[in-house]
Amino acid sequence: MTEEFQTSKPIYMQIAERIFQQIVRGEMVSGDKLPSVREMAIQAGVNPNTIQRTYSEMERMGIVETKRGQGTFVTENKEILAELKIRLQTDIIQSFVRSMKDIGFSKKEIVQGLQNYLSECDDHD
Repeated sequence: MTEEFQTSKPIYMQIAERIFQQIVRGEMVSGDKLPSVREMAIQAGVNPNTIQRTYSEMERMGIVETKRGQGTFVTENKEILAELKIRLQTDIIQSFVRSMKDIGFSKKEIVQGLQNYLSECDDHD
């Protein structure tokens, strides 16, 4: 089951972002063990060195902790996980606003469009 990757961003960061999303969605929680480097490489269809780099970067960020001989685990630091959630939200909002401005929408039009969309979603939920 190989995954599709964008050419605009390093694969190891794309894999990290997918794991971050799983954490934010609650599919992975504090203390959960990540697949081994080998397992994750097979799942993602990439070289194990890419996964090693992913895990190293995530550890540098404090999102995961590696326990020698046991594996790599989602941090139990709730503050770091809360910051991760806010960072993902901010990244998505920045990307959305930048895209809307690029096609000519004003802040007021962006807010109004978002409010309209959300109220329509409320009607269907």
